[in-house]
Amino acid sequence: MDSLRKPFLILAVILSVVIVLLEVGSLALPDNTGTLSPAQFADNPELLAAFLEVATQANNAADDRPPGMGISYMALVDAEVLLTIGLIGASLIVPARLQARVQGFVTCGFSCLVILGTIGLVFLALGLLILMVSLFLAVPFGTIAYLALYGFFNRGGASAMLALLMLLKLGMGASLIIAQQRFLQNKGLVLLIITSLVCNVIISFLHGLVPIILVSITDAIAAICMGIIAIIWAILLLIGAVMSILKIIRPDPSFMGLRVQPE
Repeated sequence: MDSLRKPFLILAVILSVVIVLLEVGSLALPDNTGTLSPAQFADNPELLAAFLEVATQANNAADDRPPGMGISYMALVDAEVLLTIGLIGASLIVPARLQARVQGFVTCGFSCLVILGTIGLVFLALGLLILMVSLFLAVPFGTIAYLALYGFFNRGGASAMLALLMLLKLGMGASLIIAQQRFLQNKGLVLLIITSLVCNVIISFLHGLVPIILVSITDAIAAICMGIIAIIWAILLLIGAVMSILKIIRPDPSFMGLRVQPE
């Protein structure tokens, strides 16, 4: 029961990589919307007509568009899962002594990058959310612009993607348990995987909470939630990494003639 079943650990690492790749591949931010405002359409009806024509074509191709921002932002959380499982898998090829010295520095650098990058992404999603809400509330031309640009959402594709991701995450967790039951004693790893599963549920809930014309708004809210969760976990990982680094660089008590007296 205590032996490590390497094939299942490798499978867990592979599944975690596939999960992140699927989520990153679903990233699709609207193009050229940052300069739009309700006033532009009110002052230029011809611009509105031309815009609606282009937006109608986009609506017809909605089924081919990736399913929103929330899923792609979930990659920020699952990248942290990948790092944690990847460091465990690295023990198969990296000497334990070397891994113990390098792990803290790798986690520290990764956490800092995640925190800085995620802050920018959260503000990006927040800006898009404000734009969509402003357009929707600017009756009538702003609302028309919102419906034309954001009033469609590939909710079916998002549901299918979320179901696939949930299946892969459950498979990843099962592979870890089969590989070594003692992984269940690693509270940080267990809580991180549970958080990833909860993120799936949050996005599914927000996508199904409102009518289809408002899903783009709740999807942006989901993206912000994913970013906040990723930042919280990155801070926790950073704290653990700093503590690990301090243990490594802490001088030996016997250094410079000092000795530890036995109690």
